[in-house]
Amino acid sequence: MKALLYQGARDIRFESFPDPTLADDRDAIVRMSKCGICGSDLHIYQGHGFSPDFGFCVGHEAVGEVVEVGRGVKQLKPGDKVMLSAAVGCGACASCLAGEINRCANHAASCYGLSHKLEGCQAEAIRVPAADFNVAKIPEGLTEDQALMLTDNLPTAWHGLRHADIRPGSTVAVVGLGPIGLMAVEGAFVLGAARVFAIDLVPERRAIAASLGAIALDAKDAQAQIAEATHGEMCDSVVEAVGADATITLSLKIAGRMGTVSVIGVNQSRSFDFPMGVSFMKNVTFRIGTCSVPRWWPELIPLIQAGKLKPERHITHVMPLSEGAEAYRMFDAREAGALKMVMTG
Repeated sequence: MKALLYQGARDIRFESFPDPTLADDRDAIVRMSKCGICGSDLHIYQGHGFSPDFGFCVGHEAVGEVVEVGRGVKQLKPGDKVMLSAAVGCGACASCLAGEINRCANHAASCYGLSHKLEGCQAEAIRVPAADFNVAKIPEGLTEDQALMLTDNLPTAWHGLRHADIRPGSTVAVVGLGPIGLMAVEGAFVLGAARVFAIDLVPERRAIAASLGAIALDAKDAQAQIAEATHGEMCDSVVEAVGADATITLSLKIAGRMGTVSVIGVNQSRSFDFPMGVSFMKNVTFRIGTCSVPRWWPELIPLIQAGKLKPERHITHVMPLSEGAEAYRMFDAREAGALKMVMTG
């Protein structure tokens, strides 16, 4: 088969790769129909990956069709249209079955496309471990594009929102307006936010946030403008969707008294100068971490079915997998309004 392989910094290649095979009775093989590039994939692309490996298949977002199942798979059969969870668990322990993959009792929590340990989803076919748990049939009434957003981006945005203690009437800020940040803007209103400040350096992304009803601010002026707009009270909840030291620092500055900062951007700093004093005086709650994707499906699927959330609106480019290297280049450069890049099998 063909797949996108990481061969070094800014070197993604569309090359031949071994076909996936069943390694366990609980495995399934899925033929990819659509896959996405996540913002966290850019860490790998830029040479700041999560392992020292080279030559592995990248990507962790995909939908497709089941083509083969192991003898232990009970819920799936060839021909089923499915969506994969980017977060992979053992599917057998109490934590995984409760949706908390990060607490997997068998220490099997993983993600596709970070190394050779579990090859990625930007390929013509994908091996899915513990398939009855790590794959779900695409729900009735959802399009492939909507299902693709459920494999990682939308649950991550929702995870950030739910960990930000948003209540009806809250003043919320979202820092970073990539696809996940924009989905967080939309979701904040669904959770009852009275106003949402949307912060980014890119004017085009701020314009999209404004079209969703947010107050769009340039990051350079955001702190002062929020202070003025809130009469110094600042924000009840802040969702940080970048992961840079500067944006995390800004998030802590714009949080108000008894406020909550929820960081879902990937930060790879070896250390961070946390403003302990001001955070202590403001009684700030700070949360950071990754998303257990299936945990949020029961909440998100009905909202999409009801038209309350429309995550597919943020797809800007659809390209064949063979043009994956160009898709990465465009996304990294933010060229031609690149926001959510989707590739087809």
